Amino acid sequence: MPLAEIPLCVWRTRSQKFSFRGQSISYWTAGQGEPLLLLHGFPTASWDWHYLWAPLAQRFRVIACDMLGFGDSAKPLNHGYSLIEQADLQQALLAHLKVDQPVHLLAHDYGGSVAQELLARHHEQQGADIASCVFLNSGLFPESCRVLLIQKLLLSRLGWLVARSFGRDDLVRNVSQVYGPCTHPSESALDDFWSLIAANSGTRILHKLVGFVTERRLHRERWVGALQRDGVPLRLINGVVDPLSGAQMVERYGQLVPNPDIVQLQGIGHYPHTEAPVQVLRHYLAFREQPLRYVPQKVAWS
Repeated sequence: MPLAEIPLCVWRTRSQKFSFRGQSISYWTAGQGEPLLLLHGFPTASWDWHYLWAPLAQRFRVIACDMLGFGDSAKPLNHGYSLIEQADLQQALLAHLKVDQPVHLLAHDYGGSVAQELLARHHEQQGADIASCVFLNSGLFPESCRVLLIQKLLLSRLGWLVARSFGRDDLVRNVSQVYGPCTHPSESALDDFWSLIAANSGTRILHKLVGFVTERRLHRERWVGALQRDGVPLRLINGVVDPLSGAQMVERYGQLVPNPDIVQLQGIGHYPHTEAPVQVLRHYLAFREQPLRYVPQKVAWS
């Protein structure tokens, strides 16, 4: 049975605001129970989670924000955007909401890198306690993550010009490359994606946001190391026909992560939570119902 969609116009009415380093951040929260932090990808926003929002909120306290520079949050023009700062933002949001329990992470794409930084801080005992983490099609290993031509252009010296000329047709052309062959978004969904990107003059900063490609290489050892340490259960749920972080990312994850827990979604591309939300929900809940792994158990002998 398909999951109900939350229209973007309704989603926006449910947002709340808090200030992060003087910038207005839009966030959403619902449900009760163990905190589950949802981390969205580039170049979209937290609305990406709308199919999963209600069923997850029936079981957990779900929390999500549009990261700085994304969606309905502030998009300051003269700002150096950083995945490290986005991890700071997530910690500030948890503090704002007075979350003091260990937090579960569900992360996609750009958000996967933010999750890796949060995992690294957890292992250093420098941030929030992370109880578990599930990745959806994320660029976890930069050597295995492909880059679209538009991203290369945005990273070039003329990136600012490419960003300012970026339009809805460019979005459609690039999105069509990363979805599965039978799971392309509707025209209405594309309109909503564009609305989120264009909000607050967002195209002016696309060339700054895409700096995450370089940042992933810079912090590779730290972030890959965070995946290789014991103590936090991990799962990768991956749409394998994704040209950016599909089958090649699955292969690399299996090579580098100890005892890899991998779910492969055949025929699904870069956005499994919108292309196959029922499957993602089933595999996520199954993961959460498992006994904790990798955590040393105290054994009493009698």
